[in-house]
Amino acid sequence: MSAEANIVPAGVLDAGEILTVQRAAYLSEAQHYTDPFLPPLTETVDEVAAVLAGPSIVLVARSGHRLVGSVRAHLDGDTAHVGRLSVAPDQQGRGVGAQLLTAIERACAGRVARFTLFTGADSAHNLRLYERHGYRIVAHRPSPRGISLAVLEKPAVSPVRSDA
Repeated sequence: MSAEANIVPAGVLDAGEILTVQRAAYLSEAQHYTDPFLPPLTETVDEVAAVLAGPSIVLVARSGHRLVGSVRAHLDGDTAHVGRLSVAPDQQGRGVGAQLLTAIERACAGRVARFTLFTGADSAHNLRLYERHGYRIVAHRPSPRGISLAVLEKPAVSPVRSDA
């Protein structure tokens, strides 16, 4: 079932809602990997607010007034590092994650040559989502806590602007 969410830039005042959704969304990953200390679960509201106040691009998905998802991208040279894609558990499977992924790529369009992200190597649902959007596994590496991560990349569709 696909529902169209309203995707908008996040503001510092969204930090608490973003963290709430992020923690709820990553709980299943923590259970899968038997690690309650995944970085999205240990991040504080002040750390989220600092990201929102910094140079990263952060988007949120809203269904009515409710924040139901978020995603971030940090631009580093010609690469956009996409991370913390989170969708409220009761909204998962409705296309919100795909909408957020498409929106963050559009927000970075013309400024980067490629996108990169990582997810747990055993997170089949996440891997399917990213592969459907053109990402390919380019490497595997362990997380600092020893979880096997799949590193994925995708070339940007539009060329990098020389004035960016």
